[in-house]
Amino acid sequence: MIARLPYRLPPRVTGVSMIEVQLLGPPRVVRDGRPLSFDTRKATALLAHLCLTETARPRDALADLLWPDADLSHARGALRRTLSSLRGALGAEHVEATRDQVRLVRGSDLAVDVDRFRSRRGAGDLDGAVAAWGGDLLEGFAVRDAPAFEEWAETHGATLRREYAATLGALAGEREAAGDGVGALALVRRWLALDPLHEPAHQALIRLLAVTGDRAGALVQYRECVRTLSRELGVPPLAETTALYEAINEGSFEMPRPTTPPAAPAPPDGSLPDVAAVPVPAFVGRGADLAALVAAYDDVTIDGRVALVEGEAGIGKTRLVEELAGRAQRAGATVGWARGYEDEAGLPYRPVVDLLRERTREDPGWIDALDDRVLSEVARLVPEVAPAVSTRSLADPATVDDPGAEGRFLGALWDALTQAVSGAAPGVLVLDDAQWADVSTLRLLAFGLRRLAGRAVLVVVGWRTPHEHPARDAASVAARAGGIQLLLGRLDEEAVGELVRSVRADDVDPAVVHRFWATTEGVPLMLVEYLRASDVGDVMPSGARDALRARLAPAGETARQILSAAAVLGRSFDVDTVRTVSGRSDEETVASLEELVSRGLVQEREVDYDFDHELLRTVAYDQTSLARRRLLHRRAAAAVPSLAAQARHHELAGQDAAAADAHRAAGDQARAVFANVEALDHLRRALELGHPDRSGLQTALSDVQVVLGDYAGALVSLRAAAADAPPEDLPRLEHRLGRLHVRRGEYALAEAHLEAALSALPDDPAARAGVTADRALAAYSLGEPDRARLLASEAVSLAEQAEENRALCQGLNLLGMMAATEGAVDAAIAHLHRSRAMAEQLGDRDLQVAALNNLALAHRARGDLAVAVELTQEALRTCVTLGDRHREAALHNNLADLLHALGRAEDAMSHLKSAVEIFAEVGEGQQLEPEIWKLVRW
Repeated sequence: MIARLPYRLPPRVTGVSMIEVQLLGPPRVVRDGRPLSFDTRKATALLAHLCLTETARPRDALADLLWPDADLSHARGALRRTLSSLRGALGAEHVEATRDQVRLVRGSDLAVDVDRFRSRRGAGDLDGAVAAWGGDLLEGFAVRDAPAFEEWAETHGATLRREYAATLGALAGEREAAGDGVGALALVRRWLALDPLHEPAHQALIRLLAVTGDRAGALVQYRECVRTLSRELGVPPLAETTALYEAINEGSFEMPRPTTPPAAPAPPDGSLPDVAAVPVPAFVGRGADLAALVAAYDDVTIDGRVALVEGEAGIGKTRLVEELAGRAQRAGATVGWARGYEDEAGLPYRPVVDLLRERTREDPGWIDALDDRVLSEVARLVPEVAPAVSTRSLADPATVDDPGAEGRFLGALWDALTQAVSGAAPGVLVLDDAQWADVSTLRLLAFGLRRLAGRAVLVVVGWRTPHEHPARDAASVAARAGGIQLLLGRLDEEAVGELVRSVRADDVDPAVVHRFWATTEGVPLMLVEYLRASDVGDVMPSGARDALRARLAPAGETARQILSAAAVLGRSFDVDTVRTVSGRSDEETVASLEELVSRGLVQEREVDYDFDHELLRTVAYDQTSLARRRLLHRRAAAAVPSLAAQARHHELAGQDAAAADAHRAAGDQARAVFANVEALDHLRRALELGHPDRSGLQTALSDVQVVLGDYAGALVSLRAAAADAPPEDLPRLEHRLGRLHVRRGEYALAEAHLEAALSALPDDPAARAGVTADRALAAYSLGEPDRARLLASEAVSLAEQAEENRALCQGLNLLGMMAATEGAVDAAIAHLHRSRAMAEQLGDRDLQVAALNNLALAHRARGDLAVAVELTQEALRTCVTLGDRHREAALHNNLADLLHALGRAEDAMSHLKSAVEIFAEVGEGQQLEPEIWKLVRW
């Protein structure tokens, strides 16, 4: 056991910068009253880990903790960059990093609130310890791809909560011994809210209710204890608890006369609170921000604008945007509102689906303006739009393998979103809580923000900071290019006083206003929760979660069950779904929802319900026992339509086999709408959960990884697929392996796999034509032009024999490419024109790009630079719609060479920079692969 020295808050020294690290509650670092920000969430995670570690930590252990999926070299590199960021923010004197170890160096100018809490508790200053508690460890903070860190944080957080609970219990005992029964009662309520299954806390609350004269409340509390223990643990109360109850019930318990008025008894189950006692807080402190948003909306004419609203959790982003939306609607605008949910990051396009469905319910007439092409694409994601135009004949949407399908799909979705809010006045398109939106929605956002010309819409993005994603960068760029970017700060004391007075009927003492401002630090959401959870004369809750638990506590038993079911669903919910998941009757569900709405815990919307805010949902979920959560997740899996949501619920219910099947289906569904990142996550999870079709899953994984440019990962997946595959699938997998090695520039390995594929193939000219064409490309790249020409001619012959036009097109492209490098430019151009025409006839944009690129190189060899530039630009435009980043980089590089030869140095440098950026993304990540960078023709 390591002895702790008593902690004392270091005095401020004139001229010395003071850093305060707050880990209890939402993590925050403040220097001289000003918040510090870090480049990444992992910098915050690293700081928290170092703050709670007594000794220096090995670098390898830290790298494994925060970057478990990377190899050691890459993980250590990421750790170096993160340490550099941390040292830059805190000062090098506070982060000691040797070759092998890292530690935090505390001093008089660096304070950590966890140290303050524990030191005061260890010194016997229980009041000070309770005052130092700011909430659960790293409240609301998570690092999604570092499960070991999450487990570490959960373990330390649970330890700290136990210490806080013990502190509350000990302080309550001191207050009771001193004759302050009312003060002890308030502390015990907080203790029990922290741990509803802790029977000694129930005993203390029962006893103190009796001591303060509330005998009826004591008896009600005993029955609540019995229900809680039976429902959650399946056990009866201890004999001591029952004996205490019987003594109070029989009148043999000695109850002294209370020295203060008894606490008001809780309303009986089913009764509703006085709604008027909790008025809606005023909109304060954001006048200038609202005026800026309104001005941005007024600037929208023919072309769209972007408004990016950023700030920490609870700062009032949603409330500000609601004020703008209300004004726009009163001016005749249509507002479409989409929202990200923390539990739905793996559900592709879910906010988009919600918005389009909502607009279809409100006014299906907006769909009439969509052309058939757009409608056919949108209907694959939102089938509800099809019945609205049942008289129209829609073309079948392109399949996932069709060249350019993803670009057409994203374009159609963006057309639909902007059309959904169009009208006589410019529309407003809102994506709130964008930090929780899925990757596909964010990619669509980045796609759309570059396409606002001719669309009279204000796109408003609400984003929690700090958060990083390319879509955020795109929103920032678009906002600076003609919109607005707002970073919301905390309310000052004057604004806090205005808000407090808006919900207090009587005059408020300035000292009380100062106390609210100092306690909440000007965060509007926390201020409102504190106002709702306490009266002016009451002891204020010591942390955010205490305030939220105090709001949840008065709800009746049935209402709390409905609330638990809603929290498990993890998003907005309708009556039927929450009734099915909760297991309650229709009447009970409706009555409970009315109670929850009246208490301000749930908001009633036009067609569904949602929590007042996300922190309430989190606390309600945390207060639900593990056994009940599993039951509710099992019911939810059968009640929700989304495959991705079903997978999540099955997994949290402990049903691994069902979860694996659902993840596999969700992965296939995600690929069908080009949500490749989500598809990757679902397919991997299906494998981890033991899905029996391992070979098929690994093959599907490799397809997605190739599209994403993760060639090393695709290689691992294909090798694993081959290891598990039946013999008849091996030729196909060998062919895939060969093509992947060609992409990586490993032509000898490619040749070996392609030969293996040919030797295992049956006498099928069509299949053999495709493999032979790829062998020709490998041979050519190995510097064997004669053999490559023979193989290409053989591929053409086999393709003509089998009438396999794709292989024929590929073979002609190869013949043209080889002829151009040998100086037979006229023959090359003839072959390539034929290949290009055939690719266009097939509608195969992949082959079109190859033919255009090689045709441009042939014209360059002839000296026709202007023609070559035009052909390369066309190839690049087409390649962008394919999403093939590797070849897109090569085309940028080729175009840079052509522009440089034409003397257009500035344009050439722009394309060269694009090529370098994309090349660096492809292949092994941070490890550069020279062969990949050499791609010129294919």
